[in-house]
Amino acid sequence: MFINHDYIENLLEKSKQATKEEIDSILDKADLHKGLSHQEIAILLQTEDEKQLKRIFKIAGNIKKSIYGNRIVVFAPLYISNYCVNNCKYCGYKRDNNFSRNRLSMKQIQEEVRILEKMGHKRLALEAGEDPVNCPIDYVLDSIEAIYNTKLDNGAIRRINVNIAATTVENYEKLKAKEIGTYILFQETYHKEIYEDVHPKSIKGDYEYHLTAFDRAMTGGIDDVGGGVLFGLADYKYEVLGLMLHNEHLEKEFGVGFHTISVPRLKKADGMTMEEFPYLVSDEEFKKIVAIIRLAVPFTGMILSTRESVEMRQEVIKYGISQVSAGSCTGVGGYKEHEMGMAKDQFELADHRSPMEVLKSLMKYGYIPSYCTACYRNGRTGDRFMRLAKSGQIQHVCQPNAMMTLMEYALDYGDEEFMDMAEKVIEQEVSNISKQKIKDLLINNLERLRNGERDLFL
Repeated sequence: MFINHDYIENLLEKSKQATKEEIDSILDKADLHKGLSHQEIAILLQTEDEKQLKRIFKIAGNIKKSIYGNRIVVFAPLYISNYCVNNCKYCGYKRDNNFSRNRLSMKQIQEEVRILEKMGHKRLALEAGEDPVNCPIDYVLDSIEAIYNTKLDNGAIRRINVNIAATTVENYEKLKAKEIGTYILFQETYHKEIYEDVHPKSIKGDYEYHLTAFDRAMTGGIDDVGGGVLFGLADYKYEVLGLMLHNEHLEKEFGVGFHTISVPRLKKADGMTMEEFPYLVSDEEFKKIVAIIRLAVPFTGMILSTRESVEMRQEVIKYGISQVSAGSCTGVGGYKEHEMGMAKDQFELADHRSPMEVLKSLMKYGYIPSYCTACYRNGRTGDRFMRLAKSGQIQHVCQPNAMMTLMEYALDYGDEEFMDMAEKVIEQEVSNISKQKIKDLLINNLERLRNGERDLFL
């Protein structure tokens, strides 16, 4: 098995002995923007020297700017069922919590999607609890089809990422046939003993079956998978190494590692107290986690949810985050019912801003909010995406497509202030494009958008 508890513990202990010269050498390598091995990451995780930490943050910021420019992908979660047979100690949906469970009908899903489309969303993360009876794979597949078939004015969901329980190769093949984007699954914790403790008497409690889900997904034809852990369940240093070892395993076996890594922190949920968990991550540790992951895997997208505060989101975007949720509800039927207090949230949120407020804030700080889904629709997935990303060619489509989706949003949903901000950001970015052919294509497409055409991309 690619996760070996003793190996990780011994490596972390050994890494404490690294010299200043060794750490500086690793940071010199990181500055080349080519990534780092898990052994090198183990050493950086032990770093507490203020000067070296500042350099870690600086290099992470440079990598973020060099590879991703100033674009930030925006998405929203869509919870379709809170039925769950598991009893995860950290989750508000756990089996022992006594509340009225709900599963959306196809009609209700489409109502939620229309609300999300009215907000301007183009990509969703479909979420559901694990319940083979009340939330079988066929229900999930029907939900995906209902989402893709729902249109409101100029609104359309162009990419559905799916976060459901570990399943079989056959079921992953079915998800692939429904044209999902990324299959996302959080290991929750790579520490086997803690994993089994926080998933008592649960289907999810099978550590190895959960751990090998991405192997089955990629065997089933899914090109892009997204990993993550719930920081706060175990020592964050152990978890980061687990992520790196998992990524290296996928690269070895399938030629491509994680498409995205999510970095949620444990938050208060019904039926649990924060005092039960001794490994909670501080704000400073969280910033360090984001920066070190960015050094380790420069071309992997990093996702941050509305679990984090406005201030923290703005801070860690600088060090590596490339995708953020906006206007999120974590309750089933939440977009319709949340304001009336009828929805059951999975956990507490910290950022309650609307999508437009999030996008305005991003532009205020010099970022380009992006609803682009062009890579998926053009087949730029899996190893093809990574080859383009590592060669630097992907920027020639990502940056223009981000600008086009920003203009599209401004025309369809923006107010006067938003349109003014978007025009200024786009004008500045167009002037920075060096390739005349791409600049001409972009200018032409922007004009076509203003004249009423939609869904244009390179």
